[in-house]
Amino acid sequence: MQRRSFLIAPPALALGAIATSAMAAPTIINAQTRILPREGSKPRIVICGGGWGGMTAARYLRELIPNSDVVLLERNATFWSGPMSNKWLVDIVNTDFVNHDMLRPANRYGYKLLNTNVIGFERDKRLVRTAHGLIEYDYLILSGGIRDAWDAWFGDDERAIDYTRAHYASAYIPNQQMLSLKRKVQDFKGGTLVMTLPPPPHRCPPSPYERACLIASHIKKNKIPGKIVILDPKPKIAPIGVGYKQAFDELYPDIITHVPNARVQEVDPFNKRIKTMAGEFKFDDAILMPPHQAAGMVWQADLIGKDAAGKPTGWADMHPRLFHANTDDRVYFVGDLMGAISPQFGHYPKSGHVANYIGRIVAKNIAQRIAGQEVTPMLPDNLCYMMVNTEPQEEISVKFEYEVDAKGQVIQQQIDMDVRTADLVKEDFAWINDRFKDFLAI
Repeated sequence: MQRRSFLIAPPALALGAIATSAMAAPTIINAQTRILPREGSKPRIVICGGGWGGMTAARYLRELIPNSDVVLLERNATFWSGPMSNKWLVDIVNTDFVNHDMLRPANRYGYKLLNTNVIGFERDKRLVRTAHGLIEYDYLILSGGIRDAWDAWFGDDERAIDYTRAHYASAYIPNQQMLSLKRKVQDFKGGTLVMTLPPPPHRCPPSPYERACLIASHIKKNKIPGKIVILDPKPKIAPIGVGYKQAFDELYPDIITHVPNARVQEVDPFNKRIKTMAGEFKFDDAILMPPHQAAGMVWQADLIGKDAAGKPTGWADMHPRLFHANTDDRVYFVGDLMGAISPQFGHYPKSGHVANYIGRIVAKNIAQRIAGQEVTPMLPDNLCYMMVNTEPQEEISVKFEYEVDAKGQVIQQQIDMDVRTADLVKEDFAWINDRFKDFLAI
C-alpha cells in the first residue's frame, strides 16, 4: 500500500468516510501525504479500531467535547459483534443482528469514519500512518483488539500458519473467518472436532465453552455422529466452572469431553494431530485458537509491556487506572489489547462489556484533560451471558465487580450464576440491545 497512489475525494465531500466521487476532481495522495486537514484549533482525537470500545469512545468524545474533531480508523467495512456471534453460528440470531453499518453511528454522533489500514505511527510528531496517508492527532486511542500469535506454535513456518488460518481458524477476530467458521459448523457430518483454548489472558474467557455447548446442541439436535474435545490449558473450567460442567455432564455427556491441563506443545495441521501436556490428540476437524496478544498496532507503536526479565508481555504497557501508555500519556488503550491491571487478578476480562465501559471512561478522561480538569480514575464492571442449551434456550452468566483496596490496588469479585435458566436469555438480549443502542445508534 505504501508504494501505490490513491485517488480519493477531498475529505469535505465525505460525510462519514473518505470515498471517491464523480462529482469533483480527485486528489492524488499516497502514504506520505497528510490527509484530513485540521479544522481550526479543534482538539483532534484519532481512534484506531472500530469495535465495541473504539466506536463507544468516538460517540462519547463527541458528546463530552462538542467542539472536538474525532476520527475513527477501521479496516473493516462493517461492524461485526463478537458477543452473540456464537449464537449466530447455530442460527439463534441472524446476520443482521451481529453485522451492522458503521456510517450510521458516525453520521448520528458526528465523528469521521475512514476505512483504512493503520500501518504505523510517528508518536514524536503525533502522526498515524495509514494506507491512505498521514493523520495528525492531539490524543490517540488504540482499540484494535487482539491478534492470533501463530508464531507461538509454528515459529516462522508461514506455510503451516497459512494452512491453519485457512482451514481451522477460530474467527475470534471478526472478518471473513466468521462465515467460514459458520459453514464449518453447518457442514459438519461427524467425527472428532477438537477445540483448543489459548492460555489466559485471552478474548472473552467463557465464550469458547459456550461455543462448544452450542455446537454440541447442533450435533445433538441433528443426530450427527460427532464429538467435541476441548483442549484447555487451565487446570479446570473457568469462569462459570460449575455451570459449564453441569451443562457438559447433563446435556452433552456423549458429545463433549473437556481435557484440563492441555497446554499445546505442537500442532501438525497437515496430519491433523495436536500434542499437549495432557497427551496427543487426532482430529477430523478443528477450531484452533492460538495464544492471543494485543493487536499489531500496539507493537507498531512500540508500546508493548515487558516483564521482569525484559521479555514482551504481549499486551499494552499502560497505567492501570488511567488507561494511557506509561511512556506516552497522549496515547490511550481501550478494549482487549489492554495490559494487566492488578496483581490479584491480572487483566480485566477481554470482553465487549469491558471495552464498551472503558471506551466511555477514556472519553471522559480525555474530556477532563482538554478542559484543564483533574482526571478522576474510574472503574468498570463486567457482565457475560452464555447460552448452553438451545432446546429449550437456557443460559448461565458471570459478573465481575471491582473496587480499590487500602493499598490502592484494584481487586476483583467474581459472581458466577451457574444455574441455567430461560430468564438469563431474556436478560442477555436486553443487555446487548442496550449496548447496541449505546454505540451503534440502533
